[in-house]
Amino acid sequence: MRKRKPKKRILQPDPRFNDIMVTQFVNNLMWAGKKTRAYEIFYNAMDMIQEKTGEDPHDQWKKALQNITPGVEVRSKRIGGATFQIPVEVRPARKISVGMKWLIKYSRARNGKGMADKLANEIMAAAKGEGAAVKKREDTHKMAEANRAFAHFRT
Repeated sequence: MRKRKPKKRILQPDPRFNDIMVTQFVNNLMWAGKKTRAYEIFYNAMDMIQEKTGEDPHDQWKKALQNITPGVEVRSKRIGGATFQIPVEVRPARKISVGMKWLIKYSRARNGKGMADKLANEIMAAAKGEGAAVKKREDTHKMAEANRAFAHFRT
């Protein structure tokens, strides 16, 4: 086990929206250390959203993230030879992180031409409360609700 908690790294805000959360998102989107390419994909997706909806893409992206972030999740815990799925509340920092990762994962799984197009479509769907990432959140919440009986095993 660790002796002490690692220091939280401070991220620099992105150049276009001046937002630290965008930098965090791009860091998750990045593939094989290609950060400039990841920024290019993200900004192209934002431009596509601007063209298609005519609304502020940054607000759309934030709304999409808000619709995706989970409130509760289930954790496995072994008790007396049986494994139980115990619902636990998600820490605020983890909520954002998990939401971003789901958005990227389900964007990659989408069909479309190019990652920017896939990402733009998933963001627009999530902002409306649709899409695979929103479904994942709902499934996670349903699973936590179904296992509410085991909540007393929480540590």
